[in-house]
Amino acid sequence: MSDTLTAISPSDIRAQRQVDALLEQEGIRRDGNLDYTCGLFDEDWRLAATGSCFQNTIRCLAVDRSRQGEGLLNQVVSHLMEVQAQRGNAHLFLYTKPQSAIFFGDLGFYEIARVEDSLVFMENRRQGFQDYCAALEQTRREGRSAAVVMNANPFTLGHLHLVEKAAAENDAVHLFVLSEEAGPIPFAVRRRLVREGTAHLPNIICHDSGPYIISGATFPSYFLKDEDTVIRAHAALDLAVFGKIAPCLSITSRYVGEERASHVTALYNREMARRLPELGIQCQIVPRLAHGGAPVSASTVRQAIHDGRLEDIRPLVPETTWRCFNSPEAGPVIAAIRNEPDVIHY
Repeated sequence: MSDTLTAISPSDIRAQRQVDALLEQEGIRRDGNLDYTCGLFDEDWRLAATGSCFQNTIRCLAVDRSRQGEGLLNQVVSHLMEVQAQRGNAHLFLYTKPQSAIFFGDLGFYEIARVEDSLVFMENRRQGFQDYCAALEQTRREGRSAAVVMNANPFTLGHLHLVEKAAAENDAVHLFVLSEEAGPIPFAVRRRLVREGTAHLPNIICHDSGPYIISGATFPSYFLKDEDTVIRAHAALDLAVFGKIAPCLSITSRYVGEERASHVTALYNREMARRLPELGIQCQIVPRLAHGGAPVSASTVRQAIHDGRLEDIRPLVPETTWRCFNSPEAGPVIAAIRNEPDVIHY
């Protein structure tokens, strides 16, 4: 049997329908975040196997049941790894079901963390996660240590309120800024605003989240049943990884802002409140800072910038954030925010 392995164009409707059908056969729905898809077709141009990429992750892998056991998935994954190499991505990640983890281990992937019977998070570097943790250990401080994880998109007085409370109650606070580029404000700008906005707090240690603290854009939703299941699994995987990071820094508590408006964040917080104590970490949910009767949020700040009401953000952000957005250098960032169709993230 002669098979052909080829890229599948988004405009190839027939092939795309075959991909959807094959994924559905395997209980997988197409991921919304894909930037490359390939297919292995038989001589009658029927799809036998498929796989996709998003950034430096491999996902949406499936083989037709009538062709399983022929090594087709190995061919697909090898092809996707070649595509990633051409992109310059040497450090790769994938998410798979637990029963498939052994197979990917044979292809050179190593387990980072897993969520019960639903997900395994893997990478193609034997020491990748261990090296990340070893680097973090160099910043460990004596005494009581806490963690805060934030996107800071941008850094607001609400973020500062959360960090200041953690700083007042702990000897050290490890502040992780999500480093994925997933919005109109570049990571370099977000990180700088966090560092400038917390410079008056001597016990804050800022970290890039790197690829190990999971982000919404790279998290796979494709073999989960519904949105709430996705959120819970996302939180569970994040916390499974965080549970391995925390001991490196002697972290005993994680601070998070209370959430009432966002269903996604509220569900995430509930999962943290349930799972963190099981890891020996306290979950400190802090009431949100309010202004004018409404919680201070990055979404509100972005909306004001989007609508051309820059002056409205001044009472919602630290002076360092205000100076940044009120300067000529912020022009490209402001333009990017104004070009976003929807700046309210839930």
